[in-house]
Amino acid sequence: MSGKQDASKGTGRGGAEQRKAATSSGPPADRPEKIRNVALVGRSGAGKTLLAEALLAATGALTRMGTIEGGSTVSDSDPSEIHQQRSVALSVLPLTVGEVKVNLLDTPGYADFVGDLRAGLRAADAALFVVSAVDGVDAATTALWAECERIGMPRAVVINRIDHPRAAYEAVLAACQENFGAVLPLAVPIRTDASITGLLGLLSGTVSDSGAGTAGPTQRPATEAERADAEPARATLIEGIIAESEDETLMDRYLGGAQIDLHTLTADLEIAVVRGSFYPVLATSAETGVGMTELLELLTGAFPSPMERALPSVTDLDGRPVGPLTCDPDGPLVGEVVRTTIDSFLGRVCLVRIFSGTLREDTIVHIGGHGLTDRGHQDHDSDERVTHLQSPLGAILRPVPYCVAGDICALTRLTDAETGDTVSDREAPLLVEAWEMPEPLMPVAVHGATRSDDDALAKNLGKIVAVDPTLRVERNAETHQLVLWCMGEAHAEVVLDRLRSQGVKLETVDVITPLRETFATPAGARGRYVKQSGGHGQYAICEIEVEPRERGAGFEFVNKIVGGVVPGHYIGSVEKGVRAQMEKGVSAGFPVVDIRVTLVGGKTHSVDSSDAAFQAAGALALREAAAEARIQLLEPVSAVTISVPDASVGAVMTDLSTRRGHMTGTTSVGDERTEISAEIPDAELLRYAIELRALTAGSGLFRRSYLRHDPVPHNVVPAAASV
Repeated sequence: MSGKQDASKGTGRGGAEQRKAATSSGPPADRPEKIRNVALVGRSGAGKTLLAEALLAATGALTRMGTIEGGSTVSDSDPSEIHQQRSVALSVLPLTVGEVKVNLLDTPGYADFVGDLRAGLRAADAALFVVSAVDGVDAATTALWAECERIGMPRAVVINRIDHPRAAYEAVLAACQENFGAVLPLAVPIRTDASITGLLGLLSGTVSDSGAGTAGPTQRPATEAERADAEPARATLIEGIIAESEDETLMDRYLGGAQIDLHTLTADLEIAVVRGSFYPVLATSAETGVGMTELLELLTGAFPSPMERALPSVTDLDGRPVGPLTCDPDGPLVGEVVRTTIDSFLGRVCLVRIFSGTLREDTIVHIGGHGLTDRGHQDHDSDERVTHLQSPLGAILRPVPYCVAGDICALTRLTDAETGDTVSDREAPLLVEAWEMPEPLMPVAVHGATRSDDDALAKNLGKIVAVDPTLRVERNAETHQLVLWCMGEAHAEVVLDRLRSQGVKLETVDVITPLRETFATPAGARGRYVKQSGGHGQYAICEIEVEPRERGAGFEFVNKIVGGVVPGHYIGSVEKGVRAQMEKGVSAGFPVVDIRVTLVGGKTHSVDSSDAAFQAAGALALREAAAEARIQLLEPVSAVTISVPDASVGAVMTDLSTRRGHMTGTTSVGDERTEISAEIPDAELLRYAIELRALTAGSGLFRRSYLRHDPVPHNVVPAAASV
């Protein structure tokens, strides 16, 4: 994230640095009521990044816009973003309109990077849904709208790219209303020679004209023809605003023919948007500037300040609830790390949303992280001095002396901070309730090209896990593989690219499914371990009978020695040998389970018998028994719950039948979605995160939990069986 690092790439941040306005960042915000935190959300390709560039340019934060193709946008400075030409990480882009500071949080639109999307929603107080006038509304965006509705997030919609030759504004507006509900436009496009050159404000009755030949949008009264064309939309908007008004007499007055003044309508509109019960729509073009003025008015005038939104729950370090926080600059310091990056010059760079208090430079704060041990984040607490407090503009960092409640800042050169950690007072440390993290469900097995690369891989993985809570690293004790659990192929590609950029030479290999072995038929065998090489030898003979047990019954060792043919102190040695061989496997190298081994005979030598000899004999006897019996491979089966749109249920159920899945039920969960319960072999789930996304247009989700091991069908050859 540093200037040196990114400038060396020749693109991205260097271009943004050259385009900065001479005013730089200006003084930091000093009052929460003058701050707006807005997450830009929507599908990849909707135009969020260019829309942010246009807003930055419109407010003077940039002297000119960058381009996606040139890798010069402020948001996308990561090498992976420039290479893939899409956002893969959360970016904070502050701009100033009058006295109001707006922190735009540009979130990735691709499903693999939903972790940064959720981080952006956590740091925001409102969501701006960016919908392409060309591509329309997809199922994933509709699902995200429903998620924001569940958490009460205020929302608005921008229909972007209305200048595109294939744009269909009216059709996309209708699709938004069908999928999102009662969303209403605040303005209608004005066309000149079939091109959209401006917007007619439905409440104000004025036209903002961004036609060619103007230095910026000009304001003019709407013509009579324009007013007449817009009247149906205006009436619908006014009725929608009045329906949300707290003044119960307003509707009666309106229906009675009274004219409702603009100030009353605007005030009621803003209150309803803040409350999250009214969702305005605007049309924009990032390239021509249409709608930028209206969008800035919406961001600053209608969206809530941090003081108007509830804050997350907080506990002390022992988990005891602490009274509700308020967004008070003079209150106790509480902030949360919403994103972390590693910079070779600056160390850990943490984006922090301050919920309460004021964070100042050169103060000692408490860094606490709890509750993510399942992701490789061990609980940790430390005190660190804030030596560098910055205001971020994408990857550009600008020093500021303080950051008040409601604002977002960047801390550099921290030692232990990770994404999701709480920043609080050293004398009164607190923990913010963690936000919901998506579960990574696509495994990728990797190993270093050499032993030294294995060491470098382990070292650098620790850094990447610290900054990416959607990545889980597992060293499988059975297959001995290092497995990276990712959100999908694009996420895996970014993780591997970052490892390679640290100088790690690595290779990916097929993921081995951890199978089990068991005896399908009874068998008996003799284990004879006799060695004589001069002096003290080794002598042990044991006879065993092996029989299968019910699935999940485990291992049982039975001693039926009579007459002391195997002394009592060697009985345990035979069992140890059998258990050791069970761990190693008897056929394909996988652990043996669910058998009963009965020791029925054996021989000893008064001098050469020993504990080690009888352990070896026990292991040998089990191998010999396996050669006489039929060995059954067992594969892990997971209980899977799949959440899909109702329209995708048929396709998903058909696909399950091809995966040897056994469906156990379906449940309607509302929002036109269905949950499908099934039992599916793990080998069929290796790429299911990708394939389910393709089946459901990106809106399908699933969760899994280990259920049991079942026999592998005779017509299925597991990829790992030869290992």
